[in-house]
Amino acid sequence: MLRRYGFFGLVGLTGHWLLTRLFFPGARLIRFPIYVRGRYAMNFGSRLTTGRHVRLDAAPIRHGAPVLVFGKDVQLNDSVHIGAVELVEIGDNTLIASRVFITDHSHGCYSGVDAASIPEVPPEQRPIVTRPVRIGRNVWLGEQVCVLPGVTIGDGAIVGANAVVTHDVPPNTIVAGNPARVIKKFDSEAGLWLPV
Repeated sequence: MLRRYGFFGLVGLTGHWLLTRLFFPGARLIRFPIYVRGRYAMNFGSRLTTGRHVRLDAAPIRHGAPVLVFGKDVQLNDSVHIGAVELVEIGDNTLIASRVFITDHSHGCYSGVDAASIPEVPPEQRPIVTRPVRIGRNVWLGEQVCVLPGVTIGDGAIVGANAVVTHDVPPNTIVAGNPARVIKKFDSEAGLWLPV
């Protein structure tokens, strides 16, 4: 069952600040309600900021180090959902827009590399397949982005709204689409984002 920190209902900015200090020491500002499951397996970094209705799920397949790790000054906007069972790392100064979904696991295998899951088995009974997700520093994920298992997003990358990220994103690029593909790259000599 999700542990819900939204029991105060609608609270003002001062209330959010006080609740942040009480439940999330080190965070900048947590807006309530927030839903947290598996807090013991999370590292919130420092100065984390969230919007309302953020959902953070950590259900480690092996006990030990945290499986959901935030860097410094990460900002999550409203209704972000992150699910981690092996590892989801989010780098310093990353901005995540509203309604973004990030996961390092799926119910079953569909790639043909391992034993494929069959449709006759209900999804909740299929084996959990995991691959770590790493999001670099200074990354911006646009509205309603979906980041799937096994993806690494390089430092300084931008992921356009509604993109579905199924493969690694090189540093200092802009990707968009479903599946996401590189559409621009930053040219440091010219100081411009250039089409590819």
